[in-house]
Amino acid sequence: MLHRVVFSPEAQDQLVDLYRYIASAASPAVAARHTDAIVGYCESLSLFPARGNRRDDVRPGLRITHYRKRTVIAFAVEDDFVTILGVFYGGRDYESRLSDDQRDDKG
Repeated sequence: MLHRVVFSPEAQDQLVDLYRYIASAASPAVAARHTDAIVGYCESLSLFPARGNRRDDVRPGLRITHYRKRTVIAFAVEDDFVTILGVFYGGRDYESRLSDDQRDDKG
């Protein structure tokens, strides 16, 4: 069964920020290749959504996987959807960001 992969607004913003960072440090072409590869990796979760490690200790239903050791991809699988919750580059603290999101959702 194929799952539909959707990117949260936060994940989309993080990809744009990553693109801008790499474009300024290297070049727009390098940035586009790298961010496109991350998007492609995320889209491959449509075939194998149970990939990665469960992190229910951070947020119920959270899974994480890594792209090229420097990028953490946080996602959740529900029914036939995979939601990319965040793309955290270079050791950014995804745990506290996602825990805070969970508290905010509860009001």
